[in-house]
Amino acid sequence: MFTFSMPWGRQLPLMIAIVALASCAVSRDGPTRREIFEGSVMRSGDAHIIMVNKRVAHAANRPEALGFSHALRAGALMGGDTIRPGDVIRLNVYENVPEGLLAPGETNNAIIDEIQVDDAGFVFVPYAGRIRAAGQTPDALRRALTQTLDEQTPDPQVVVSRLQGDGATVSVTGDVNGQGVYPITRASNRLSSMIATAGGIAVPLETAQVLVTRGNRQDSAWLQDIYSDTSLDIAVRGGDRILIRSDQRAFSVLGATGSVDRMTFDTREISAIDALAMVGGLDPLRADPKGVFIFRDEVPEVATEILGIGQFVTDVRFVYVLDLTAPTGMFNARDFKIRDGDTIFVTEAASVLWARQISALTGTLTAAGAVRRAAN
Repeated sequence: MFTFSMPWGRQLPLMIAIVALASCAVSRDGPTRREIFEGSVMRSGDAHIIMVNKRVAHAANRPEALGFSHALRAGALMGGDTIRPGDVIRLNVYENVPEGLLAPGETNNAIIDEIQVDDAGFVFVPYAGRIRAAGQTPDALRRALTQTLDEQTPDPQVVVSRLQGDGATVSVTGDVNGQGVYPITRASNRLSSMIATAGGIAVPLETAQVLVTRGNRQDSAWLQDIYSDTSLDIAVRGGDRILIRSDQRAFSVLGATGSVDRMTFDTREISAIDALAMVGGLDPLRADPKGVFIFRDEVPEVATEILGIGQFVTDVRFVYVLDLTAPTGMFNARDFKIRDGDTIFVTEAASVLWARQISALTGTLTAAGAVRRAAN
């Protein structure tokens, strides 16, 4: 009986190839600590690998500035009785003669209702002509009309009252309870009072932001700061657009954690410890507490301060490293603040990777034995 037998010298390379292929096929969540460190500028990558300590955390925790520009903060309050284009005025003219120019019949009192100020800021009054009204108070307009009509009728007495029109309005949209277009009045000529006029906010105050668009300028601020810093409670202007929105910042958490997710900020500041807690913390069966990495495009000023070299002008790739097993590791993680766009990655422990490779290798050796038996 003839049997085929493959020489051992030919079986060995085949088994090695199968084992190597199995090692490459081991699944994992992402790069290992060694592979991340290989991406350093000191090796073959383009990122600065920075161990987090008290100094680094202090430098990296530069607050994200939100606030209104000087152009918006310097504006004076608009007078509640200032006439504006679109407003409606009412005239009451008393003439000192039985039959006056404006008074009907036997009366000496003429009432002219609903004269709207045009877009150019003027009104037309019979016998007085086209009079500039916008920018004036009712009393100033009264004096101007009295002087003009005095040339037509003896000793006229003029009373001017202003009715709120659509000449000075502000649109309030977003996360408020009553979106709409609201007129500027004496009671709603500041940002906070205008938001209150719109029914107040519909999101938590701590994460609420307010965006004000005036002409080509758009500035934003934390709504909570408006109530603590009166200089941010700016005077509104006709045509302003106010948008209330919840905090849009977010960060991602990947790797050996309780869950993998993209998280939004629920407070003004979130530490690295808080961020990990939001996804269930480290996976106790897989995570390496020495391998918590935060990937960030760091701003030039912070990068220059931390590295102490050169003068960067563009964002720099940083990878911050947290070792939770270090004597001050938990404090460093508590002090380090997460920023918008950060990616947190927790590597797997080396023992977990080794056990996974051994498991794959055991299965591969069994397959290799079957191949050898089939070859024999």
